Amino acid sequence: MGKVVLKGFIVVPEEELNLVSKALEKHVELTKQESGCLVFNVYQRSHSPCYFDVYEEFSSNTAFEHHQRRVKASEWGRVTSNVERHYEVWQTKNE
Repeated sequence: MGKVVLKGFIVVPEEELNLVSKALEKHVELTKQESGCLVFNVYQRSHSPCYFDVYEEFSSNTAFEHHQRRVKASEWGRVTSNVERHYEVWQTKNE
């Protein structure tokens, strides 16, 4: 199989927005260093600051699963435990 793509958004409770925003930079930095991470973008919506658009590409399902495990055990995982996640995930065919 090909790469794994995740696209969607998260909704951060307003009272946790500052904490999540501060943790985001380190989360992005660590994710981009992961083996198999091809693209990792998270952008806060200017018109709805509690919403963050997310787009990820990983080279394989193994790399994506590793990322998911790391995130759950990380500071980001702890800080975002109350965040609503709205994602679509799919795997492409080899090109």
